[in-house]
Amino acid sequence: MNRGGFGGGKAMLADPRTQKNPNNSQKAKKLDKKTRRMVLLRLGKYLFKHKLILLIAFVLMISSNVLALFGPKLSGLAINAIEPGAGQVDIPTATYYVILMAIFYVLSALFSLLLALTLVKLGQRITYTLRRDLFEHLLTLPVGYFDRHQTGDIISHISYDVDTVNTSLSHDLLQICASVITVVGSVAMMLSISPVLVLVFVITVPISLLIARRRTTKVRPLFRRRSAKLGELNGYAEEMLSGQKTIHAYGRENTISTKFDEKNAEACAAYYEADYHGAAIGPSVNFINNLSISLIIMLGGIFYMLSLTGVVGAGSVFFIELGFLSSFVQYSRRFSGPINEFANILADLQSALAAAERIFRILDEAPEREDAPDARTLESVTGEVDFENVKFGYLPEKTIIKNLTLKVKPGSTVAIVGPTGAGKTTIINLLMRFYDVDSGEIRIDGTALPEITRASLRAAYTMVLQDTWLFGGSVAENIAYGREGATREEIIAAARAAKIDTFIDSLPDGYDTVLTDNGVSISKGQKQLITIARAMLADSPMLILDEATSNVDSRTEQQIGEAMLRLMHGRTCFVIAHRLSTIQNADVILVVKDGNVIEQGDHATLLAAGGFYASLYNSQFA
Repeated sequence: MNRGGFGGGKAMLADPRTQKNPNNSQKAKKLDKKTRRMVLLRLGKYLFKHKLILLIAFVLMISSNVLALFGPKLSGLAINAIEPGAGQVDIPTATYYVILMAIFYVLSALFSLLLALTLVKLGQRITYTLRRDLFEHLLTLPVGYFDRHQTGDIISHISYDVDTVNTSLSHDLLQICASVITVVGSVAMMLSISPVLVLVFVITVPISLLIARRRTTKVRPLFRRRSAKLGELNGYAEEMLSGQKTIHAYGRENTISTKFDEKNAEACAAYYEADYHGAAIGPSVNFINNLSISLIIMLGGIFYMLSLTGVVGAGSVFFIELGFLSSFVQYSRRFSGPINEFANILADLQSALAAAERIFRILDEAPEREDAPDARTLESVTGEVDFENVKFGYLPEKTIIKNLTLKVKPGSTVAIVGPTGAGKTTIINLLMRFYDVDSGEIRIDGTALPEITRASLRAAYTMVLQDTWLFGGSVAENIAYGREGATREEIIAAARAAKIDTFIDSLPDGYDTVLTDNGVSISKGQKQLITIARAMLADSPMLILDEATSNVDSRTEQQIGEAMLRLMHGRTCFVIAHRLSTIQNADVILVVKDGNVIEQGDHATLLAAGGFYASLYNSQFA
């Protein structure tokens, strides 16, 4: 939150202890076996939340793969019905096996289609559940979390990471299960045909697994780094796009573009490294598998020739018929195919594990501390606020507020002024209990803040900040945001009091005009007047005004002065302002410097004292 003059200070939600590289938490670190196992178990929980769809998918997967496994055996039986020599074809037998094989393959294809459709449904459910859990957990996190993480990086978790995990959960894991069925079934069939030829895989499969394992170990951290770099790029792009006016005003387009190119190059390099090394797994394993098939064909051909010439008899382990040799080759391809696919899936799984780790890291972030078991709801608030020896610092070694003691009477107005970084906004953060004090106590109506539920505490305040926030919705909905069930008449009355009704009436659809993208189509001053109207509609006993009129001109400020006084009447008000002319009527003015209240009193008293406040005032009105 940028501020000018003496109204400056820390951003309302800023937490200096978290002001560090927002992507430090995303740096790649080696994922140990225990962590990887825990990630997989947690992913499995999301799968089992949809047990029925998952069960249907498994039944379809097993049915499709088992039916397909009978195809090569039936093919071999059909070929065996064709004996060497003219006119030696057993056409009825061959036709029977061919028809049976076609039926099995058609049913397998039908089940595969149904499986694909089921997986689409399963993927949608998983995506919905994971995104919902992630977003709902983000809403429970303390405000400090959002100060140390870029918005673009958080959005990257919700979109890219969830999609990546969904792909693995809804497709890759089931594909691995299907591969296991195919491999086990193929081995059983090959053993029934020729146990000797199966020995070829005793040599080639361990080599394939060794290559896949070594490449996977190298690839895993690369995919974590890829996810982190994408988050950095998204965060930087979001930050720069939101500050286009400032960038153009200062002519920093080339500088920003150069820095974006650097981050883009880093992201592309991370993608290249991960995909390059990940892509090498499949071809490497595929080469070994093709080598094994070549050995099988060569040895099988020799065995068939020996069987055909009668060198080996039907009872020999080396005896093989032509049809079954064909079946064996087909089964060897089915056996090798899943291993090759598994090697390719491993690369996707590394990316999914990296994405899941990032998601679970957010889900494991401690939410805002729960209310005390005996915390009570704040009711019938009079607005008496007491600070007693309050001490607070965002960092243990740097205290911002030092032994603040203050008694605020109900219905009085407290203005807080001072130079930038003095701790003005920190006082507001403590009042709202965005942070808890290190020592001392803040009480409302005699009750310490930790003994009050956060919801009722924050409901007791209405806030108008310098940085306005409007959501995508109509003007009327934005004004009524702080008060559910407000009537149209009440909304119009609030807009009229805030001197924004004429502007709203000039909009195409009046109060029903939809604002998008934080109201970029209207000026900052108009947005701020809408937020003031929102505050006027709310019915809270206490009010916080943080540079509430900083974006409106002096004439408009004078016009709404009466309305602001009505808004403040009867409420306990805390006002941060850099225009000292706006707080001259405050009951108490706190002059904050270096975390200490160095002066306090009304405007006339402080001017007469000739201290720091007097110098601030004279510097503005000299």
